Amino acid sequence: MAKLIRVGIIGCGGIANGKHMPALKKIEDCDMVAFCDIVPERAKEAAQKYGTPDAKVYTDYKELLKDASIDVVHVCTPNRSHSFITVDALEAGKHVMCEKPMAINSAEAKKMLDAAKRTGKKLSIGYQSRFRDDAIYMKQEAEQGTFGEIYYAKATAIRRRAVPTWGVFLNEYEQGGGPLIDIGTHALDLTLYMMDNYKPKYCVGTTYHKLNNDTDQGNMWGNWDPEKFSVEDSAFGFVVMENGATIVLESSWALNMLDPREAVTTICGTKGGADMNDGLRLNGVRNGRQFVMQPSFKAGGVAFNDGAKSESAADREEKAWIEAVRNDTDPVTLPEQAYCVTRILEGIYESAKTGEMFRFQND
Repeated sequence: MAKLIRVGIIGCGGIANGKHMPALKKIEDCDMVAFCDIVPERAKEAAQKYGTPDAKVYTDYKELLKDASIDVVHVCTPNRSHSFITVDALEAGKHVMCEKPMAINSAEAKKMLDAAKRTGKKLSIGYQSRFRDDAIYMKQEAEQGTFGEIYYAKATAIRRRAVPTWGVFLNEYEQGGGPLIDIGTHALDLTLYMMDNYKPKYCVGTTYHKLNNDTDQGNMWGNWDPEKFSVEDSAFGFVVMENGATIVLESSWALNMLDPREAVTTICGTKGGADMNDGLRLNGVRNGRQFVMQPSFKAGGVAFNDGAKSESAADREEKAWIEAVRNDTDPVTLPEQAYCVTRILEGIYESAKTGEMFRFQND
């Protein structure tokens, strides 16, 4: 029989209910046995819906960490608390899956990375976009050398009018930023993953607060409160890697743009390229002719059956994570990779603040 993995959930809000807990519930020999939230009712509801019959409920995460029977902790709290909760969990002997972004800045992310190395416990960050069908296929092609040396890429997370109006998304203190750190982080992670390049040299960034005070908003989730909208509404970065490769990063929650795309990447290499702009498209030259190849991810083959829907990216991510813990293998998303993402995001924010180029100090 497979080893039973016992999980504790810290933070029982939107991302825990929308992603982590439903996906964990589907995994065999994986029990959610403890739930913590500063709002007791949220923890109780989560325990009743997803927990074992004897699941425990906490309002203090440090009390949850005292349970020696818990193998894994999922940190699903606002960004500011990612670092210290994760470090405490690792020090308590737990493996940790922390929701993205890794931390609000590189110093806090480094504490997490160092704690994982010091304790020997596994740490992964919730970048589920890696587990989409298109991303898995693109990564396979990249590893097979289809694109050659990838020297230009574009990381895109553009919403036209989709500002999150719940929780603390608009609170710069709690989140560390707006769309750049919220959804731009997914696009950047996906891009670095495809390039297999984690050595940034310098970057230039801009952030904008142009639409925060709009009263005629047309927002997907209803009007936001301009008084509470303290983070940027859009942010853009130009990143140069140590090997000369270039990445352009675009992110927004509100932008007058008719071509919104979220958590996608475009890569260009010496042998070919790919984008996710209209499904996954691979391009190149073969036998003297330009070509475009678009793989199909439909499972069906007959008119009355398009095939069963495949697992969601979140389902795959959680399953791969639990299997890494169970089998003592590396998680798909390594903490060193997520640390690089945080460093670049921080560099873009710093450049936007100073108006100057930000140069990275690499080990």
